[in-house]
Amino acid sequence: MGEVKETKAQRVERLKREKNAWEHLDEIRRFAREGHGSIPPEWLTTYFRTWGIYTQGDGKGVIGGSGGEGRATPFFMVRIRIPNGLLTSHQVRAIANLSSEFGNGVADITVRQNVQLHWVRIEDVPELLERLYAIGLSTTGACGDVPRNITGCPLAGVHAHELADVSGLVEELDKELGGNPEFYNLPRKFKVSVTACPDWCSYPEINDISLIATRRAETDEVGFALRVAGGLSTQPHLAVPLNVFVQWNQVIPVVRAITEVFRESEVLRHSRDKARMKYLFLEHGRTAESFLAAMEARLGYALDPAEPLEPPAQVHRDHLGVIPQKQDGFFSVGATVIRGRITPEQLTLAADLAERHGDGHIRNTPMQNLLLVNIPEEHVAIVTRELLVAGLPIETSSFVRGTVACTGSEFCKLALTETKAYSRWLTEQLEERFPNYQEQLRLHITGCPNSCGQHWIADIGIEGKKIKTDGKMIDAYYFCVGGSVGQFAAIARPVGYRCPADKVPEAITRLLEVFHEQREGNEPLQKFLARHTTETLRTILAGAPTAEAERDLATAATPHSVEDR
Repeated sequence: MGEVKETKAQRVERLKREKNAWEHLDEIRRFAREGHGSIPPEWLTTYFRTWGIYTQGDGKGVIGGSGGEGRATPFFMVRIRIPNGLLTSHQVRAIANLSSEFGNGVADITVRQNVQLHWVRIEDVPELLERLYAIGLSTTGACGDVPRNITGCPLAGVHAHELADVSGLVEELDKELGGNPEFYNLPRKFKVSVTACPDWCSYPEINDISLIATRRAETDEVGFALRVAGGLSTQPHLAVPLNVFVQWNQVIPVVRAITEVFRESEVLRHSRDKARMKYLFLEHGRTAESFLAAMEARLGYALDPAEPLEPPAQVHRDHLGVIPQKQDGFFSVGATVIRGRITPEQLTLAADLAERHGDGHIRNTPMQNLLLVNIPEEHVAIVTRELLVAGLPIETSSFVRGTVACTGSEFCKLALTETKAYSRWLTEQLEERFPNYQEQLRLHITGCPNSCGQHWIADIGIEGKKIKTDGKMIDAYYFCVGGSVGQFAAIARPVGYRCPADKVPEAITRLLEVFHEQREGNEPLQKFLARHTTETLRTILAGAPTAEAERDLATAATPHSVEDR
């Protein structure tokens, strides 16, 4: 009888059991001395990830590779972990220098408020890590089967309507989870969000653990509502509310207990495709009640029942523009980072402005943008003017404001399509057709079915495909519409329409024109989409009745993505 071949999941689980890569920085230093050729496969495919390091694709995405993953280059993407997106001007200037020196001048702000550098050579990794440590930053736990960066409202501490400043709590949780060897070997990535923002800007609907500040009606005590097991990817699942009120001093024990429940869920370790915590609910019979019982068994005590919680209505969650803070006379200035891509020069300017006109604090947002806070009113005009000149506008169309794009085939080995340059072109095309468009619109672009661009929660989500035209394979997009979060939370509906990438502006134009002709009163796009059939929406997008196109889901096991979703 022949030897049974190890599955991908079995191999990854074995490697994680055999070595905690966080304890082997010495090996990374050796690879730097001896060159890329000295790196063994297990580091390239598994161990580097827990250090926030991914191999970089060759610019063709998944095309030309094998096993559902494209070809790698000798370069790396390095993700910097930034809890709550909170930065100082000193740190931002240092990141700008690292991007310039080691990353070919390319940096991306991610939807988890981190910063990704590209084009990094193994020879430069040790120095890059040491320079991050020197400014209080790290890449540890930014990727891999570990607790990822903890997200929160970028206006924590200054938001005029927040229930409390939870940034200190996020910092405590990051110390508890980030780089903790107890949680080095989880079944899959694990994402936590903590917010007191009334707009829910950190998207608690799609995290594994979401703590949302709320207030006890009887005592006025501020605590937290709790949701669990949210996630997108190829099988989206909105986080499940648990019937608990979590007191402030219970937050860390509760988060630990949930993480331990996830860690001990051996049933999730058999398939890499179905290892996220959401699959306990999707495929293994967990309910809100049974999950709560398992969590409280770990805690050793029962939690109080939940207080009423009203999700926000449809609102912009990006905090862009000039916004008064709770501190009298001070403002936050939110600048649009188009496509999330930012240059060393722009980062340096932001650091300079924060120092000259504020108190040196800068924040990354979950919408891939940048905020300067604590700007005195008399300095707002000059700050906004200099940001605009640098290509970081304060006021933009809804197309630019609402667009999110994943990394795409430029660097990702899973992507089918290029997304970053394409998203800029697409928003420009739409702005020409609808000048100064200000209706709320979320337009999310993802280069493959894994939803790194979060297309499942967009009004209009487009998913990258390849189609053959005139004998050549070209970029195309498949439409999913009607996704939403907050009060009207819903997963976007696949409508069976697919078209070449250069025809997408025409399809969106047709949809928006019909929306404005037929909307009822001031209804938002999401409600308009919800009251139309899939066939009707497909016809509108195509311009004529058309047969349903299949989504062509990936058939291979899903590898790690470079995207920080």
